[in-house]
Amino acid sequence: DKWSLDPRVELEKRHSLEYSLRIQKVDVYDEGSYTCSVQTQHEPKTSQVYLIVQVPPKISNISSDVTVNEGSNVTLVCMANGRPEPVITWRHLTPTGREFEGEEEYLEILGITREQSGKYECKAANEVSSADVRQVKVTVNYPPTITESKSNEATTGRKASLKCEASAVPAPDFEWYRDDTRINSANGLEIKST
Repeated sequence: DKWSLDPRVELEKRHSLEYSLRIQKVDVYDEGSYTCSVQTQHEPKTSQVYLIVQVPPKISNISSDVTVNEGSNVTLVCMANGRPEPVITWRHLTPTGREFEGEEEYLEILGITREQSGKYECKAANEVSSADVRQVKVTVNYPPTITESKSNEATTGRKASLKCEASAVPAPDFEWYRDDTRINSANGLEIKST
């Protein structure tokens, strides 16, 4: 006889000596011990089966993209559900792609440097199915540093170029001065940002 009011549950008769219990759209709440009981002429025979429900990994919460100043401490969070408990792996998406492994939801970067900016990938994996992967973008602000400044010799009446390169996040604004006076594009001077 069908013993459950749950429409997902069916008792299937394969033949006179074999019956199956079929549960459609199985859920974690279906996990547990199931008893098969057969009424014989003398006494009932029972057997128990334990149902283990596995759940694919799913990232439930991950840090938003973040902008910080160089030297700050940064904590990225990645939380995932699944059964068995997913293993969390963080990876910095650079050519070297160093991995930070462990069953840790938190990735802590102490005194972040400009080289540590970029995308960080969180991967949640268990053996049930393919891993769930999400990304967080970390932008590291740092003050301008002039990386190159070039002087140029020029003959009278010819064109002369002066070059200044700088590195900064956000991108820097350039100002040019002659002695202590700021100069702009005018009277034969052209200032351009390339």
